[in-house]
Amino acid sequence: MTAPLRIGLSAGFLHADPQRALFKGKTLKYVEQQLSHWIMSEGALAYLIPSPDRQHAVALDAFALDLDGLVLQGGADVAPESYGETPLQPDWSGDPVRDAYEIALIRAFIELGKPVFGICRGLQILNVALGGSLYQDISTQVAGAFVHRDWHVYDQNFHNIRVHHPSLLASLYPNTATARVCSVHHQAVKEVGQHLQVEARSIDDDVVEALRYTGPSWAFGVQWHPEWHDPNDPALMDGRVLLQDFLTAARKRRHDGRPGQDQR
Repeated sequence: MTAPLRIGLSAGFLHADPQRALFKGKTLKYVEQQLSHWIMSEGALAYLIPSPDRQHAVALDAFALDLDGLVLQGGADVAPESYGETPLQPDWSGDPVRDAYEIALIRAFIELGKPVFGICRGLQILNVALGGSLYQDISTQVAGAFVHRDWHVYDQNFHNIRVHHPSLLASLYPNTATARVCSVHHQAVKEVGQHLQVEARSIDDDVVEALRYTGPSWAFGVQWHPEWHDPNDPALMDGRVLLQDFLTAARKRRHDGRPGQDQR
């Protein structure tokens, strides 16, 4: 019997807060439950990757060696300082500690030829890790921008994307020129990082919605949350297709020791 794939999930950070009653003054690492359930729905095991401190012998490279793939979950803003800018507003300062942790993970997994899948913030930090930059706030920096984040409806905020052809995304969703996805973000890709190719854009305002790494290994990022799409809703892009391709790449890397990238 083949052992299930072991997929690492980058952690969300709740930094120490002396005003918090539970775990007062302690730093917490978390994963959003729907994401882990989504990974496990295809028979893979999901592992939250902690951030080691300098006192421990275990480094992030050790997780890349032991796991079959990496999923970068959504969450706090990427800090402008991580791509050489200063925050335009205090509320857009982001989380530089989490940025450094995830950038190290991305580089470790890519160096080993293991697949990386970025979701929402995960797309953005993948872009930054490879030298790209971000719009700190779509509504103020992108002319004619669609409302990409609406707190009142949250994950029920949907819009249409245009799939680029030819692309990996187009090959996974044949005969699909446009698709409907959920939108829960206020930052977006500005300058595209090295060895990244745009695979989809928002129809409403041309915001980048998907990026593919063109190097030897599988790395892909989407600005939407495929794990939140109802697979029984034909109006929405079926996120399972992307997940299955990611896991296929992880399986190939485990089996033959070479990166699982299809050059499409």
